[in-house]
Order: sequence, then structure tokens, then C-alpha cells
Amino acid sequence: MATPNYGYEKRQKELAKKKKKEEKLKSRAERVPGQSESDESHKDESDNNDPSHEAIE
Repeated sequence: MATPNYGYEKRQKELAKKKKKEEKLKSRAERVPGQSESDESHKDESDNNDPSHEAIE
């Protein structure tokens, strides 16, 4: 029976982590500078003041 190659598995796991980290940094770089997620959430809250979206009581 063949023995497991833990070194290979570890290397693949490290490569996957590195790739994910690079994709995350790339997506952050594509965002508009100066605009944070909290700014977007406040924008959404102001849109909820529209009377057409009121809950029926």
C-alpha cells in the first residue's frame, strides 16, 4: 500500500491559500478608493425612507 504524501498535500493547501489571498487583494484594489462598505449601508438605509416601500400594518 502506498503511503500518503503529506508534503504534496501541504503544498497544495498553501498554494490555494496564496491564490485566494491574491484574489482578495485584487478585488480590494478594484474597489473605488474612499468608498467603504459602511458608506454603502447608509446609502441603502436612506433608500428605505421611500413611502412606496413601507410595511403594511
